[in-house]
Formats: sequence, structure tokens, C-alpha cells
Amino acid sequence: MEYLSNSGIFLIHTLFGLYILAIMLRFLFQCVRADFYNPFSQFLVKVTNPPLLPLRRIIPGLLGFDIAAVILAYLLTITEIALVSKLGYGGIPNIIGLSIMAIADLLSLTINIFLFAILIQVILSWVSPQTNNPITSLLYSLTEPIMGRARRIIPPISGLDLSPIVAIIFLQLLKILLVAPIADIGKSLG
Repeated sequence: MEYLSNSGIFLIHTLFGLYILAIMLRFLFQCVRADFYNPFSQFLVKVTNPPLLPLRRIIPGLLGFDIAAVILAYLLTITEIALVSKLGYGGIPNIIGLSIMAIADLLSLTINIFLFAILIQVILSWVSPQTNNPITSLLYSLTEPIMGRARRIIPPISGLDLSPIVAIIFLQLLKILLVAPIADIGKSLG
């Protein structure tokens, strides 16, 4: 029976995780005003539109932010945690603990998106720095708000840009000092 529950947990994490990732990428691309007509942006729009369009009729945007996307990602995260808890532990945490764990999961996902985007951008700058790939422009749009601030702290030294190191350290500190305590509170209440 354990093999079945482990495979079920794997499938839940994978399917929910990929869809929540798509929703969060769409939300973050909207926040940084990335190219809407980019092929990858259009893919995210088409994949996430079915649940978002009806939800937007109920939940309007606020100050240019797509609140419906955040709420959808939040509800899907709560559902994912509840299903995994039911399969793995035989019970579902209480709603307050579940809600706080979902917030921690979404914050962790958001930070991980920025971490991986920065790492991919650094690797691409080493391998093929002048590539005109649609994903490259999205990565630049996504990471520039963080990388620009990091470049102000440590400007390039002899042509070597150390801002990714500063940004990665900052993001890891956020995970340690912000996300981990929130997750611990959620687990203790669950």
C-alpha cells in the first residue's frame, strides 16, 4: 500500500506543482511587464486561461496585479497539501495550519523561480551570451528588478558581474528568515 500512496503523492506534487508554477510564472511576468506576445508567455496564457477567466469575473485585479491568479495558485496549493496529507499521513491538517503552509509554499516557489531564473541566465551568459532566444528575454525581464538592485550594491568589477551572487544570497536569506518560520508556524498549527 505504501508504494501506491507514494506514487499518488508523486503524481499530486508533479501535476499540481507544474500547474501552480505556470500560474505563478504568468503572474510574475505580468508584474515585471514581460513581453506578453512572447511564445512562452502565450503558452502560459493559454494553459492558465480556463480557470482564470471565470475567476476574474468574481475577483478583479488590484493596482495592475492579477489577484485572481494569486488566489487560484493559493487554492490549488491548499488542495495539493490537503491531498498529500491525506494520502501520506491519513489526515488533513486544520484549515489555519493548511492556509499558512500554503502561503509558505507559494513564497518558496516564488523565490525558487527567481533563483532558477538567475542561475539559468548566468549559465546562458557563459554558454551563448548573444543569443536571441524568446526565453532569454523573459528571463531578463523577470530577473532585472532583483539584478538591477544587486548591481547597485556591487557594480561590475573589471567586466565581471557579481550581482547574481548578491541576488542569490539575498534570496536564500529570504527563504531562511521568512519562508522557513512561516512554514514552521503552519506545521505547528496543522
